[in-house]
Amino acid sequence: MAKNKKRKKTPGQSQPDNAPKGNHPKPSMSLYVGIATAFAVTGWLIFSSGQQDVRIDVTLPQLSEKAVRGQVAFKATCAKCHGEDAGGTSNGPPLVDPFYRPGHHGDSALRTAITFGVRQHHWKFGPMPPQATVKAAEIPAIIAFIREVQRANGVN
Repeated sequence: MAKNKKRKKTPGQSQPDNAPKGNHPKPSMSLYVGIATAFAVTGWLIFSSGQQDVRIDVTLPQLSEKAVRGQVAFKATCAKCHGEDAGGTSNGPPLVDPFYRPGHHGDSALRTAITFGVRQHHWKFGPMPPQATVKAAEIPAIIAFIREVQRANGVN
């Protein structure tokens, strides 16, 4: 029976290439599970198909005069996709959603989307085309309407 002998390292002796370097812990199984889950969720978000029903029940507040003008313009152009009260439809997302809060999509982002359109990035509805029928003078009122409805529904 052979004894396992440990060799003492002599000063200046180098370690083999496959020897562990430093004091790094081995990755745990939960790390691998977390990485796999992240890839699965990302893949699902990217490749899932079909529209989702994302309509939100909206509470309309007492609107300012400016927001009332915006509501009229919104219903004439935006409601076919974003719903009568910005709660969404099967054709477009609800604007009463945290994605569209002022800190994430500021007023300038809404103005740009209305004027120039916007590529798809939060939802699977496709890109939003420019809204050529909306006059530049109507845009601030439409934004006022959206923001007042958002605040009334807890999207700040």
